[in-house]
Amino acid sequence: MTCRLISYCRGKACYALTCSLSMVLFGTGLILPLLFIANTTVALSATEVKVGSKAFTESVILGEIITQLAQSEGAKVKYLRQLGGTRVLWDALLTGEVDIYPEYTGTITQEIFAVKNIRDEETLKKILAEKNILMSRPLGFNNTYAIGMKEDVAEGLGITKISDLRKYPKLKFGFTNEFMNRGDGWPSLRRAYNLPQKNVRGLDHDLAYRGLESRSIDVIDLYSTDAEIRYYKLRVLDDDLHHFPEYNAVLLYRSYLRERAPDALKTILKLEGRIPEKTMIDMNAEVKLGGVPESVVASEFLKKNLSITTEPKEETFLTRLVHNTLQHLFLVAISLAAAILISIPLGILSHRKEKIGHGILGIVGIIQTIPSLALLVFMIPLLGIGSAPAIVALFLYSLLPIVRNTYSGLQDIPVGIRESAEALGLPPGARMRLVELPMASRSILAGIKTSAVINVGTATLGALIGAGGYGQPILTGIRLDNIPLILEGAIPAAVLALLVQGLFDLLEHVVVAKGLRLKGD
Repeated sequence: MTCRLISYCRGKACYALTCSLSMVLFGTGLILPLLFIANTTVALSATEVKVGSKAFTESVILGEIITQLAQSEGAKVKYLRQLGGTRVLWDALLTGEVDIYPEYTGTITQEIFAVKNIRDEETLKKILAEKNILMSRPLGFNNTYAIGMKEDVAEGLGITKISDLRKYPKLKFGFTNEFMNRGDGWPSLRRAYNLPQKNVRGLDHDLAYRGLESRSIDVIDLYSTDAEIRYYKLRVLDDDLHHFPEYNAVLLYRSYLRERAPDALKTILKLEGRIPEKTMIDMNAEVKLGGVPESVVASEFLKKNLSITTEPKEETFLTRLVHNTLQHLFLVAISLAAAILISIPLGILSHRKEKIGHGILGIVGIIQTIPSLALLVFMIPLLGIGSAPAIVALFLYSLLPIVRNTYSGLQDIPVGIRESAEALGLPPGARMRLVELPMASRSILAGIKTSAVINVGTATLGALIGAGGYGQPILTGIRLDNIPLILEGAIPAAVLALLVQGLFDLLEHVVVAKGLRLKGD
């Protein structure tokens, strides 16, 4: 592959940047055709409905209800459950990666369209329609944000309303990560109530309840329909300044569903006004506290309230394990294979051209410093959700160990051996192929092994954007406070990492010459 200088670039440093970026992009290009095929095959069905839900129990239940309603009309449904926060779902809806998902009016006006200062429902619908998005009428309950404390702690301090928190600046606040940055979240709450607290941390919503129970935090944000409010005996503080707006549950969906799946959409919209607040709280409690699968709870709701009989699908442990393993292997294999094809040439180039090498190593090093979750989110506008952004992110994370070890392995070859190969009259290509790469093979394989192990662990985060794999049961287990489910993903991921490491140890005995192995040992 040739690397071309951009017309306004001058010097070898610029060449290094251009060349290395070109090779990285080339590597990404190797995997994009496969990703395109994998992510668009299901789209060939004209009646397919792609349902999404956020990563908390209520949203997952509502997504399951929508899924079963669409299936009752014969539609093919792809349910992308417990994706990341609001922005992930909204962006996926705009790009068509998701056709419909449950949302809340307060979130739409205060987070998605925070700068538009929307005052009424008609204005909101008009703005949504401009983006080819339609909104259902309210489903029947208001799941507003609230602030809560343990009842005994609140009683002991005499705290009944949010403004009372001003008197206790040393209280420890633990808010969900999304609430920490939302337009209607902690920043605006702090300003509205002039709260002095400095000890404020962001954490997962479901972990916050455990933190409250263990007394490691004192105050958390709640969803008013959370079943845990009663279970953990919490006091919901009065919003005496009326900071939080109404969060009426609604459905957001793409306008083309009216033509693409009219029967399914008509049936789904039967949910309008049919889910009272108590019913939603009871469903949340069944799943979160009773351990009943969301599919079963959804089916019972439909039978009781809409006289629609569905057959909830419950996977066995073995079928889940096989499914998650195949998804995880798919993510790891494609990303690692592309990284190997690109990283070794980059390492060779870094060795041969010293100044270019500094640029290449600098770039792949910078990529490695980007937080994995941030990199996944960065990929969504370009590649949507699912396996595509996860694979590209994993590919980028796999570059540094292989590039660096290839470079180091070649640099560490004794000068005498290089001179001997040159004295034999071998041309540069032959010297690289017959002498230098075999001498550096142990180091190169060590880099590939490191990338593979890191790749297996990082791939669990792909579940946050619908890529599946072992991260799926881990996320579900955290959400439901279910240790066996967490282990269902964590243990196979650890075993797979060990197997990968063992495989490359075995490969080393095949590829690396015995003399080099003995020398290394």
